[in-house]
Amino acid sequence: MRGAAPGTRETELLHPGNLVEHVDAILLAGGSAFGLDAAGGVMQYLLAQDRGFRYATGVVPIVPGAILFDLSLKRAAWPDADAGFRAASTAKGGRVMQGSVGAGTGATVAKMAGIERAWKGGIGTASEVLDTGVTIGAIAAVNAVGSIRDSRAGKVVAAPRDDDGRPLDVDRLLRLGRGRRQVEERIHGSADADAGPAEETPSNTTLAVVATSARLTKAQANRIATVAHDGFARSIWPVHTRADGDVIFALATGEHEITDDQYPAIEAMAARAVERAILNGVRAAKGLAGVPGLADAKPVSGAKARSPRRR
Repeated sequence: MRGAAPGTRETELLHPGNLVEHVDAILLAGGSAFGLDAAGGVMQYLLAQDRGFRYATGVVPIVPGAILFDLSLKRAAWPDADAGFRAASTAKGGRVMQGSVGAGTGATVAKMAGIERAWKGGIGTASEVLDTGVTIGAIAAVNAVGSIRDSRAGKVVAAPRDDDGRPLDVDRLLRLGRGRRQVEERIHGSADADAGPAEETPSNTTLAVVATSARLTKAQANRIATVAHDGFARSIWPVHTRADGDVIFALATGEHEITDDQYPAIEAMAARAVERAILNGVRAAKGLAGVPGLADAKPVSGAKARSPRRR
């Protein structure tokens, strides 16, 4: 948890030394704190499958989760327990929808100059496969105040726009301060006399889950979650602000035994998978409520493989 405005549930259980070693689901949702209600529906579905932390006469499904703030876009809406139940009951393996879907429906990015100059964010996925057969996959719900950049290509993917749609210099906006008056001065050369300072609200947050097929200890999984935030830092600028609630969950399915010297590669590729998932989510997002998306020109149904060993 790196952002200063998180909305989460059941995260204390995940620390090394605490009792629970296994989770039954991870929930990512929109709707700010209201969206955490969806986890109750996921629990009901898992309870019907007899899945959870077992006690003498039954089970308690363990469903950690986190939410992002998207209530400012169009009209306020959020998933409830019924939505969580339906999501869990229809979940399946295979290709994952990307862009303006699920927790990414109302997501936006590049909001340093206000929502009217932002771009749509969304859900993105990516994976990396080691020569040992170990897979590291990531899914991200991208709703950042910062701009999105492709560090390997050395280019900005989504930045605040001026009146002609050209990207603004985010470093310059940061030096000016985030006040609306200063932004208007920068864009138009004069400030709106009625423009007050832009209120800093927790209306952002990027969420991610990174999972590997390796067998890890709970401490190693926590370490993966920490290192994977490097993927946020490479693709979002600025990141982990006081108005973001950035959270990453890390999971290990335990299918592949690994040696100590193989573990560092999983750390490195976890950060890379998160970075690519963020880029894919923004590139696949379609416009909504007047906020344009990078996929408006052509539909994007999912991330295409860039090599036989990457998805």
